[in-house]
This record gives sequence, C-alpha cells and structure tokens, in this order.
Amino acid sequence: MRAGGVILYPTDTVWGIGCDATNPEAVRRVYEIKRREDTKSMLVLVDSDAKVDLYVKEVPAVAWDLIELSTKPLTIIYDGAKNLAENLVAPDGSIGIRVTAEEFSKQLCYRFRKAIVSTSANISGEPTPKSFSEISEEIKSAVDYVVSYRQREKGSAKPSSIIKMDVKGNIQIIRE
Repeated sequence: MRAGGVILYPTDTVWGIGCDATNPEAVRRVYEIKRREDTKSMLVLVDSDAKVDLYVKEVPAVAWDLIELSTKPLTIIYDGAKNLAENLVAPDGSIGIRVTAEEFSKQLCYRFRKAIVSTSANISGEPTPKSFSEISEEIKSAVDYVVSYRQREKGSAKPSSIIKMDVKGNIQIIRE
C-alpha cells in the first residue's frame, strides 16, 4: 500500500478493497476495479478514535460518545474532510470514517499509520459478498495483494451502520 498498491482484506464487516486513503492514484484504481463513479465516495478505516481528528476539520462532541458506545460497526460521515486524497472525498466535502475494532483491520491500520480505504469487494451495483468465497475472480485478480487471513469463514458478515453528522452534531441515519 505504501507504493500505491490495492489490497483485498477482511474488515470488521465485509471483505474490503483497500488502499492508502491519501494516495489519489491508488484511490482511482479502487474506483476503476469496482467500476464505480468517482462521485460516489468511499469510506476509510482507522484504528483508533484519536485518528479521526487527523482527517476531519471539526469533530462534533457527540461523535466521540457514539464511537465509544456503539456495539456494532458504525461509520460516521463527517463534514470537512482533510488530509485525504481529493478523489476520495465526497463532492460536499464529507468523508465516512469507521474506527475498526476487529483485530486484523485494526492492526493493519495501526501498522500502516494512515487511513485505509474500505469499500465492499464487489463490482458497483452487484450484491455485497458476505464471505471471501463469494468475491468474484474479477475482483481477486484486479488487486495487487489478497490477504490470506479469514478466507475460510462462511458468510454472515453485514455492512456497518452509517450515519451522517454535521458540525453541530445533528444526525441523519443513512443505513441501520
């Protein structure tokens, strides 16, 4: 990933396609692999709540409580993205960030020391694979590296809940 590579990896939700969230060329490749319009933003994973401040201009106070108290994976879309590849940030300047608690993705983010793109491992518009075995060969062959961990698990994974939060802390539920 440091050299701009794209990976296929297990996350706290579904398997993800990932790359350095600060590298516009790597982000472009992810859009290309997914055949996704680059106006549809993707989210990023970080390993701790302390990292959220690195990528958001102003984090509403209530966000810290939600991150701490959430019992399942929660992606928060914040206004005022910063320090990320421009083609990753939504047209309105927002970015979705999830603090991962799953050990593998948490260690990956920690060791990489930057936010990592996390988007479901499917062609845009196709069903989200619930396990590694459901990921298409097209996706597997398009990435630079496939993580071997957790490939034999059977599918029960679900995408995260998503909420959008403005700087005043007002919340809009996007996906439960």
